[in-house]
Amino acid sequence: MTEPATPASPPDPIAASALRKASWRLIPLIALGYGTAYMDRLNLSFAALQMNRDLHFSATVYGFGAGLFFLPYAVCEIPSNLLLCRFGARRWLARIMITWGFVAMAMIFVRTPLEFYAARFFLGMAEAGFFPGVLFYLMQWFPPHLHARTVTRFYVAYPLATVFMGSIAGALLNLQGRLHLAGWQWLFLVEALPAILLGLLFLRLLPDSPADAHWLTEPERQSILAGADHNAVPTHNASILPVLRDPRVLLLGVVGFSVLACNYALSFSAPAIVQKATGLGVTRVGFILALLGLLSAGTMMLGGAHSDRTGERHWNIIPYFLLTAAGFLVCGLSATPAAMIAGIATIMLSSTTFQGPFLSLLSTFFSGKNLAVCIAAFNAISILGGFVGPYWMGIAKDLTGNDQRGLFTMAFPMLLSAAIILYLRHLAHAPAPAILPIASALDSPNL
Repeated sequence: MTEPATPASPPDPIAASALRKASWRLIPLIALGYGTAYMDRLNLSFAALQMNRDLHFSATVYGFGAGLFFLPYAVCEIPSNLLLCRFGARRWLARIMITWGFVAMAMIFVRTPLEFYAARFFLGMAEAGFFPGVLFYLMQWFPPHLHARTVTRFYVAYPLATVFMGSIAGALLNLQGRLHLAGWQWLFLVEALPAILLGLLFLRLLPDSPADAHWLTEPERQSILAGADHNAVPTHNASILPVLRDPRVLLLGVVGFSVLACNYALSFSAPAIVQKATGLGVTRVGFILALLGLLSAGTMMLGGAHSDRTGERHWNIIPYFLLTAAGFLVCGLSATPAAMIAGIATIMLSSTTFQGPFLSLLSTFFSGKNLAVCIAAFNAISILGGFVGPYWMGIAKDLTGNDQRGLFTMAFPMLLSAAIILYLRHLAHAPAPAILPIASALDSPNL
């Protein structure tokens, strides 16, 4: 059964004008913020090409430190989204960005494994809540039938951040010895500055809600308030217990956990894997990953647009989960550099295509503050995969001497995820009697 398609754009010219203004005023700024967040958590993968050698870190030490970022991030997700509801998106998101910028800059002082772990721990704590915060924020502006497209328009910063990192990483690492700093220290120092500057821009330019947007006319403001996702309007008397008990949130959290475990298992290892497979220098490795990031940005935008145009979510997710699993199998079994690059390309392109449709499923579950908690709870479960994936890759490399065995095992979480999404599709399309035995929480009127 296919979900009915919904018109991709409102016929009302006032509503169209309002959404166009909101898109241009909000999404580029938020995309820059998210791209900076992704860069500051993953520039470690390029820094590791020098840092692990200079500081004598083993693959296990590196993998544990890389993944440790995600533990405090997960713990602080729900409190952060509740504080966003209390203090407003403008102040809270700006606070997150400025804090993580200074903590990311402090990575230049790392010398021992313990200091490395502490820096990554506090970076995760500082950045916690940014992604679920902006996801919840945008749902207050855009109607549900545009959610996949809206998500991909800011989430596209994730592959584009790879383009940026790949393009400048070599140049920054080549500053080795300038002002008595190692190349990896220059990388952390320079790439932390945008977060602080963008935090100040958020504080000045981001309205807390449509009601605070001075660049909307009154009719445009009313059209946004009337047409946006009312599930995302904050309320102050909602209970969060139904969210935490709802099995759909848990199942989607398991899928998110698997997706992030696989994504970060590759992301934190990709420069080293490509360099070992090809024998190329840091600059050329960066350009290869930058090209793949650019192509991934295109597939992400196409995936979100197609999902919104057809009104279908689940079948815009499942095939790409299977393709991602196939890519990991190819990487795990490859015997040539070409096969390894082909496997990495498959993973990067397919794992970005499903992001918009997948994240759009969240807005069908709850309303008001409970939606903020739903998004944060989902992300808190999911983000733990960011700890497990890199740590597992480090252990597997130390045990086997290469990255391929670890990559091979990442296929199985993606296959499990495809099965869960298929089951959730069955729940969404099943008659009421088939849903009731799952849990009383599934009686939500928002289904």
